[in-house]
Amino acid sequence: MLLSVLLTDFMEFLSQVLDFLLHIDTQIAEISKIYQAWTYFILFLIIFAETGLVIFPFLPGDPLLFAAGAVVASGNTGINIYLLFIVLFIAAILGNQVNYVIGSYTGAKIFKSGNRVLKPTHYAKTKLFFRKHGGKAVVFSRFFPILRTFVPFVAGVGKMESRLFLIYNLTGAFFWIAGFLALGYVFGNLTIVKENFAVAVATISVLTTLPPIIAAIIARIKKKKKTSDRANRVVEI
Repeated sequence: MLLSVLLTDFMEFLSQVLDFLLHIDTQIAEISKIYQAWTYFILFLIIFAETGLVIFPFLPGDPLLFAAGAVVASGNTGINIYLLFIVLFIAAILGNQVNYVIGSYTGAKIFKSGNRVLKPTHYAKTKLFFRKHGGKAVVFSRFFPILRTFVPFVAGVGKMESRLFLIYNLTGAFFWIAGFLALGYVFGNLTIVKENFAVAVATISVLTTLPPIIAAIIARIKKKKKTSDRANRVVEI
């Protein structure tokens, strides 16, 4: 009985999240009408939480930025695109810095098996990504959900030099915020995009989510192949 209730509540939550994502433009427009200037602060909190707190990797950073740019371009919101960029740029920088500090103090011990959010597999994949790309991973990770939440944390765990991390942090934040806001501002108001906004949001989500997943699968296949090759050599000897 309890399991059934929990499952129902979880499915309802997923439905609400999906509905928010697919209609994120109308949601932001509604927020701007109701809260007006507070809209800057609300969007600031979402970007800060996704990049700064490892328990919120599921927040919709990319679709949010694209939709925000599109909503501002439509007019009648009272939101200034340049001020919005500055606010969200600061949110992204502060988020990564907080995440880096948390990682440097807590270490990888907070990733535990059985935890649905802080999974050891997420940490392992992020660590692999970080090892492969080094400091540039801080910049690249901005454009991939989950990775952008965990890479700053892993950089802190690995005691990456704080000065270098800040440089990569500033660079990644600038291109991520400016890039997606500009995409939404320029293309979000095209008729074909407005009429298929849910498809556009879903496409952005897929395109930013797939690359790290594919990379992780390829890395696993290579690892298995190496293990198999070593085993074959031992048998031959």
